[in-house]
Amino acid sequence: MTVHAAVASSVLSATTLKGLAFANRLSVAPMTRISATAEGVPTERMLRYYERFARGGFSLLTTEGIYTDKAYAQTYKGQPGLADRQQAEGWKTVVDAVHAAGGRIFAQLMHGGALAQGNGYRGDTVGPSALEPRGQQMVSYHGEGLYAVPREMDEANIAEAIAGFAQAARLAIEVAGFDGVEIHGANGYLLDQFFTDYTNRRQDRWGGDIGKRLGLSLAVLDAVREAVGDEVPVGLRLSQGKVNDLRHKWAEGEEGAAVVFKAVAESTADFVHLTEFEAWQPAFSETGKSLVALARQHAPDLFVIANGGLHDIIRAEQVLDAGANMIALGRGALTNPDWPRITAASGALRPLALDMLSPISDIKDSELGY
Repeated sequence: MTVHAAVASSVLSATTLKGLAFANRLSVAPMTRISATAEGVPTERMLRYYERFARGGFSLLTTEGIYTDKAYAQTYKGQPGLADRQQAEGWKTVVDAVHAAGGRIFAQLMHGGALAQGNGYRGDTVGPSALEPRGQQMVSYHGEGLYAVPREMDEANIAEAIAGFAQAARLAIEVAGFDGVEIHGANGYLLDQFFTDYTNRRQDRWGGDIGKRLGLSLAVLDAVREAVGDEVPVGLRLSQGKVNDLRHKWAEGEEGAAVVFKAVAESTADFVHLTEFEAWQPAFSETGKSLVALARQHAPDLFVIANGGLHDIIRAEQVLDAGANMIALGRGALTNPDWPRITAASGALRPLALDMLSPISDIKDSELGY
C-alpha cells in the first residue's frame, strides 16, 4: 500500500465566519441539480448527494438555488423550494445528514425572474423590464426555445419578492436548521437582472447607475437579516457572467466594482461569494486586478468566498493569496466529492468528467454509488 505524506497548504488551514469554525477553506459551490419532488421537497437522493461532500472533507456546502415563494421565484422543473414548511422539513433531513458527517451547510435563496423556464406556480415571468432575455432556455434543465418576454415588476411584485426571500430565510434557519443563508444575486437571475445595465431600464428607485441597480439585492439582504437575526451568517453571491450570457462584464469596470464592494461592505452582509469563469484572472483588463482582489481592496473586513476553475490547488492558493477567505469548487467537487481528503493525503485527483450533467443535470445513480 502506498502511503502519501500529508500536504501543507493554505486551502487546508482553518478559518471562521461569524462564529462558525471551519476545518479548512474548501466549500462546495451551489450547483443546480433539479432532483426535488414536483412539490419542491428535497429527496433521499439529494440527502445522499450533499452528505457525500461533507464525508469527503468539505467544511462548507452551499445548496443549489432554492426558490423562495409560490409566485414567480421557481426557475426550473425539479428545483427544490423553501416556500412552505413541508419543503423546509425536507431540507432538515439534508441538513441533519450534513451535520452528522461533520460539515456546515448554507441555503442559497434564489428567484429566477425573467429566466424562469419551469415554474409550476405561474405560466408567465416577471423581471425589472419587459425585455426578452438573451440566449435560449437551458436544455439540460428541461428548457426549450427562447425565453419569454417578462412582465415589468411593479412595487407590489417587488415587495412580494423581497418578502419571499425573508420568509424562506426564516424557514431555512428556524425549521431546516441551516447554518447560514446565501442570497443569489448572480448568474442572470432576478437580483442580477436588476443589477445588470442592459436588463434594467427602469427610471424609478430600482434603476439607474450601478449603485442604484444593486438596490434590490441590498433590500433583500436587509429583509433576510431582519428575519434571521444578527447571529446567522448572511451573504450575497455576485458574478459578471450569466447562465445566458457567459462572458458579460460590468460596463463600469473597476470603478463600478469599487462602488459595489463598498456598498456590500456597508450592508448587513457577512460575506460575499464571487463566481467568475476563472477566478484568478483580471476582472476587466489584461493588467487589472481580479474580482477577488478588488473585493479585498474595497471591502477589507468582508469574508470572501471565491469560485471559478479552482480545482487546481495552485490556482486555489493563488486566489487565497489575492484575498479570498474560502474557495468554492463546482466541477472539481462533482468529480471529486472527497477533494479535501485526497488533497490532504497528497493523493491523485480524478480528472474532470462531467458526463453526469447530461443530457439532464439531475443527480445520477453513478454519483451515489448505485
